[in-house]
Amino acid sequence: MMLLVLVMASDLAAAPRPVQRFARLTAARPCGLLRCMTLSHRITRITGGGPDGWDLFRKARRMIAEGRPVVELTIGEHDIRTDSRILDAMDAAARDGHTGYAAVPGIPELRAEIAHRVTAQSGIATAPEEVLVVPGGQAALFMAHHASCDPGDGALYIDPYYATYPGTIRGAGAVPLAVEARARDGFVPRAEAIEAVIDAFEGHARSLLINTPNNPTGAVYGRPALEEIGALCGRRDLWLISDEVYESQVWEGEHLSPRALPGLAERTLVVGSLSKGHAMTGSRVGWIVGPRAAIAALEDLATHMTYGIPGFVQDAALHALRMGPAFEAEVAAPFRRRRDIVARLLATQEVVRAVPMQGAMYAFLDVRATGLEGEAFALALLKEEAIAVMPGESFGRAAAGHVRVALTVADDRFEDALRRLLGFAAEQARKRGP
Repeated sequence: MMLLVLVMASDLAAAPRPVQRFARLTAARPCGLLRCMTLSHRITRITGGGPDGWDLFRKARRMIAEGRPVVELTIGEHDIRTDSRILDAMDAAARDGHTGYAAVPGIPELRAEIAHRVTAQSGIATAPEEVLVVPGGQAALFMAHHASCDPGDGALYIDPYYATYPGTIRGAGAVPLAVEARARDGFVPRAEAIEAVIDAFEGHARSLLINTPNNPTGAVYGRPALEEIGALCGRRDLWLISDEVYESQVWEGEHLSPRALPGLAERTLVVGSLSKGHAMTGSRVGWIVGPRAAIAALEDLATHMTYGIPGFVQDAALHALRMGPAFEAEVAAPFRRRRDIVARLLATQEVVRAVPMQGAMYAFLDVRATGLEGEAFALALLKEEAIAVMPGESFGRAAAGHVRVALTVADDRFEDALRRLLGFAAEQARKRGP
């Protein structure tokens, strides 16, 4: 496809965002038809040609930049900053000279500490050679799909999903295949639904991405569900990519890594991160745990992609992990409190319902009784109450009619915002009538 600068404005508005940006750049520097460069399909179609799910978040940020007061309950960003002890360790490491190239798979001490943590939490012995340190959980997801899929292979993921999942899969050259998880099943996927998508795909399915505790729904997959999923992966010869970045935020039940189940260690790639459990979102420290051969191959990818992450950041990550489970519980405590606030306030009304809040730092609210879809509800709430929440539609078709509320402002401010949200919902339901 040749991108033309002389494109109708209406066509440009409907084009993918990267194409719009490229058209604006080339319009400033006109070129001849035969010399005008084109972008790859992989990059221009990374969002599938439609919105990427972040429009309301961007709108709220623009309002804040204009000086308008907005209660932002959109993204999973802690209302505390990274602990000063971790920052002191980062500063000391940098000043001591750990500012050059660091070991690409991760400094040995950090790989060993992650392996120790995974062994303790999962119950399955893990060696440092089974750990690759990467720049955050998002990079880990991207690299895991590169490891498991060839171009054109099918890569399954569960709907509702974290907003970047389909684009991450497209960016790795694979074909995203959504598997709907139903509200009546607590948004836990059923094996027969996964198999139906595999059977309908006219190609070779190679991977399945799951996320527990789940963003956006808060679902925690129990042992029976994970055993069912594991058996399916064995039967259909799938790599299982397990996104476990919320493992320290479990309010009901317990976190079980599928890698610990019989027969799954050799086909599972676990994605972990310090972002959520240690309030280190901007430090970009994550990891992949998997079979040694896969980790060795992923080290080659890291060499050609990022060439590792800064040594002083890795030293800070090592310090953070050595602060132990008590520190992670301290970081998670505000979200448990705010989850209880949600439960208490929801019990006082009958319009908004919550999906059981078993884990993670969000409340996933069903607002269909208002007569509005999630996107319309969120836009109206932002306009009328200056409260920003994420529309369910940002997370897939199965999430329609819901909104995701991040539990990420101080308790008193959060409770006030939620009361106003519920009042707004009650008014919408009243207008709708019986």
